[in-house]
Amino acid sequence: MSSAASLSRSALFSIDARMPARLRALAAAGLLALLASGPLAARVPSAEALDAQAAQAMAATQARGLAIAVVDRGRVVRVRSYGSRNAQGQPLRTDTVMYGASLTKAAFGYFVAQLVDEGRLDLDKPIAGYLDRPLPDYPDESRYAPWSNLAGDERWRKLTARHLLTHSSGFANFFFDEANGKLRFHFDPGTRYGYSGDGLILLQFVIERGLGIDVGEGMREGVFAPLGMRDTSMIWQPRFAENLADGWRADGSAEPHDERSRVRAAGSMDTSIDDMARFAAGLVRGAGLSKRMRAELAKPQLPITTRSQFPSLQPELPVAQRRADLAAGLGVIAFRGAQGAGFMKGGHNDSTANTLVCIERGQRCVVILSNDVRAEPAFPKLVEFVLGETGAPWAWEYGDMKFWDGSR
Repeated sequence: MSSAASLSRSALFSIDARMPARLRALAAAGLLALLASGPLAARVPSAEALDAQAAQAMAATQARGLAIAVVDRGRVVRVRSYGSRNAQGQPLRTDTVMYGASLTKAAFGYFVAQLVDEGRLDLDKPIAGYLDRPLPDYPDESRYAPWSNLAGDERWRKLTARHLLTHSSGFANFFFDEANGKLRFHFDPGTRYGYSGDGLILLQFVIERGLGIDVGEGMREGVFAPLGMRDTSMIWQPRFAENLADGWRADGSAEPHDERSRVRAAGSMDTSIDDMARFAAGLVRGAGLSKRMRAELAKPQLPITTRSQFPSLQPELPVAQRRADLAAGLGVIAFRGAQGAGFMKGGHNDSTANTLVCIERGQRCVVILSNDVRAEPAFPKLVEFVLGETGAPWAWEYGDMKFWDGSR
């Protein structure tokens, strides 16, 4: 039994007998309802408490920059930033532009859900139905993967938007990860989970070539502008240079921000913690989406059967060793824990560490952006500090990483 539940049960049995009978009944009913809803969630920490916890985390990990946003009941309640945005020591602000990395995938999933609501895309219609020629017949373009490599393998015709958003395309993460540098299927589409950025890139291709929608502009108009994400873009904007975060690698060396010149659904988004706070609030509320599609985004779509997220094509675990409450959603990962259903998405490169964790009950989220990859070991404890125990799949997300335990 959790300590919160124990405390609640103690409170139930210590209701003052001197209360009027009607008040005693109301108090008991309220506590029983609370118990029925599951373990108590953590209260939103004060700004001062969050600042102190962030300072401890940065000291423990040596991270140079960190930003945190808290969403409660679908509304932004805290946005804080700490440390430096570059090697010159300029402060990291809440409106500083940072690299979104694979949080891009969650934003892209949100955009795709809008297209489904509008009737422009069907999650389960084979992508062949949206293209005017066979996929391998399209000329190779540097912004996409080399679809011509799939010539002779008709499994591409089975692919659907749902397969691509749930990382069940059968592709490696990226074609350039292959020993021969060629895109290929490693398993039949839809049969298992295998993280693939190229799967998201293929869905971007289908939307752009098949539906005639520019994904960068579509996400700006459909997601970023409506949510008030003023400093977010799928492609580099020169105005970002005035307040831009560089990064730090695991060895402590600085790395300049990459000015990405191509829209990439798998990870080209620049953003800020202010904007990602607005995004998380909109996502957990389902702003601009039907109830059906909001539920679809975070619904367990496909069991995840591997020990960790990477390497992306590792063997599946024996059934008895799999985490039964872990599954792919649409652009996010779905899980269940002490507080019920939740979802999350991470983002990472050599100098970037990001995470977004939401609990459906109470529409509560934490977003962490760091321009220092060394911050990652502190993420589980920071999220727990704000949300309480969530059941988020940290070991699956980060493999054998040793996490910060909260001590100084």
